[in-house]
Amino acid sequence: MFKRVFLIVMDGLGVGETADAKEYDCEGANSLKHALEGENYYLPLFEKLGLLSLVGEGSAPKCGYYGVLNPKNLARDTLNGHYEMMGNIFKKPFMTYPEGFPLVLISEIQRVTGREVICNKPASGTEIIKELGEEHMKTGALIVYTSEDSVLQIAAHEDIIPVEELYEICEKVSGLIFNEEYKIARVIARPFVGTNASNFTRTPRRKDFTQVPPRNYMELLYENGFDVIALGKIKDIFAEKNMTSAIKTTNNLDGLLKITDVARTNFNGLCFLNLNDFDTNYGHRRDKEGYRKCIEELDHNLYPFFKLLKEDDLVIFTADHGNDPTYKGTDHTREKVPFLLYSPGFKYRGQLPEGDSFANIGATIVDNFGIKNDLKVGESILKYLK
Repeated sequence: MFKRVFLIVMDGLGVGETADAKEYDCEGANSLKHALEGENYYLPLFEKLGLLSLVGEGSAPKCGYYGVLNPKNLARDTLNGHYEMMGNIFKKPFMTYPEGFPLVLISEIQRVTGREVICNKPASGTEIIKELGEEHMKTGALIVYTSEDSVLQIAAHEDIIPVEELYEICEKVSGLIFNEEYKIARVIARPFVGTNASNFTRTPRRKDFTQVPPRNYMELLYENGFDVIALGKIKDIFAEKNMTSAIKTTNNLDGLLKITDVARTNFNGLCFLNLNDFDTNYGHRRDKEGYRKCIEELDHNLYPFFKLLKEDDLVIFTADHGNDPTYKGTDHTREKVPFLLYSPGFKYRGQLPEGDSFANIGATIVDNFGIKNDLKVGESILKYLK
């Protein structure tokens, strides 16, 4: 039905609490609604696509299909959100470490890296480099920290530990934790620059290290000969597996430039883009104004991409979790996510039934390409698209 599918993940752009939000201490969270609440905003494209209607804002949608999806995964993080989209839902959640990592693991990290470890606690990435960055520069010790997610992050100044060396360190650490004993989902390299606590800044050369994911919808596409083009941190999330090409991006605008370039090519399959600025720059920092402006920036800069779309193209907008910029704390929020679908070839438009899994996305994509779905996770909504 569609030759090219563009899947755009607006990282952290949730649209309301889930039925189980209380279990995650996320009652009342709504990233989109609260970012817009009480503010003047201009989102003409997303208003037409139905995004605003999902939170009771804006006028009636004018094109495409719109709805929401609920998570079935047992977390509220990037890895589980993206994995579920592609048909992987873990019955046993990854482990978190609210009190810091076990001392035996810290000892092992020091042994395999040859460096001391400082911090070892949950922390905001921007705050921890202010707190410990100067000590790290004096001693060369690794700043190891976590969050409410299942993640081990290692921050290091680029002049003290060159980025490639930091990547090698993270590779070694991943060998210690990608197992049932520690069951940590990701290691993230967090390079930063600056001269002192007043001007330390994280650089775009972050890199995520993940386990090779189980068989998924990307793999079905790849093994059936379709293109799978990964943009942004999709490459890292899926451990660089089952991709015909993978291109890193520095921010949302760079991501839009890259997907616009891809739209100029004649590929046949999936182009999968993550736009991370909502989450990293504004959600975690509880910056409501920045979050709203980020949505407006995306709306405004999508037009060159949309002008290149053909009758047999399908664009899907979604998110992987919430990150309400007005909520308590600094972590992700358990939310439903948008499910917006647009094609110049649509003759109709309308609201979709509420979906019970992010995996509906992957199921719809493989259904579109006529691939036998032996994963049987999620429900295709292709029949609604006319």
